[in-house]
Amino acid sequence: MRLILSRKGFDSSAGGCPSPVLPDGSLCVLPIPDASSGIRYDQVRFGERPLGKLVRDLSGGRVGAGDGAHLDPDLSAEAYPRAQGWRPLLGQTGSAQGHLRNQGVTAGDLFVFFGLFRRAEMHRRRWRFVPGSRPFHAIWGWLHVAEVRSVDDLAEDALPWARYHPHCHGRPDPGNTLYLASDGFRWSDCPDPVAGSGVFAGLAPTQVLTDPEGRLPTQWRLPSGFYPGEHRAPLSYHASPTRWRLEPPWCYLQCAARGQEFVLDLAAYPELEPWLAGLLRTDRGGQPRL
Repeated sequence: MRLILSRKGFDSSAGGCPSPVLPDGSLCVLPIPDASSGIRYDQVRFGERPLGKLVRDLSGGRVGAGDGAHLDPDLSAEAYPRAQGWRPLLGQTGSAQGHLRNQGVTAGDLFVFFGLFRRAEMHRRRWRFVPGSRPFHAIWGWLHVAEVRSVDDLAEDALPWARYHPHCHGRPDPGNTLYLASDGFRWSDCPDPVAGSGVFAGLAPTQVLTDPEGRLPTQWRLPSGFYPGEHRAPLSYHASPTRWRLEPPWCYLQCAARGQEFVLDLAAYPELEPWLAGLLRTDRGGQPRL
């Protein structure tokens, strides 16, 4: 199984700000803006809350409630009206999809999604980021791949439940690809089955990637099992040894500022399976919402 650390959601370039950690501790991932999408922010819900006011307030008006939202990856059934047969899915194209293809990502592999977050609060009837709080990278969801489908190769009547998705609209694009979630999976360090996709309702320490002592969100502190050493390929986009520092039980990584999909072959990193099992287990402070 390959692990793909996949960067998704608002950030300084896409949306102009982090996604919020709400006062109840929940991770509210804001889909990036997409003028060509038929989905509007006011149509997307986080629990009972439409996203329109959140994106308008937190972006300082740069993104509006009626603007198009790139709802991708789309993991939560309650986020948007669904057709019968809906399944969680991810779309990818362009250079990011080229990288996934070159890395051999296929059915059976695991996307773990991370994004940029900052704590937020309601102040005088408007959402704002908590003064003095700092942005950080954290893991917010996952998708285990059951099928990989080329959008251009879909028959006219194939996947009718997915036709709302932003990657199912637009001009022909040979790289445009859908990754459909499995119903569930297991591996040796996780004997109980894990849901094929989900989002974390809250924030647990194991989800935080940014080094708590670091100055920037891209300064990561990871389990030492991520350290590449001399005899195994590192996390893709992170081949330079100068990016890594080993100090067990941690290793420290200067994460690439560019790139969406970072791929690691778990066959060479078996010591990471307990970490993954713990991350996806439900007996933690942040309960996965399946």
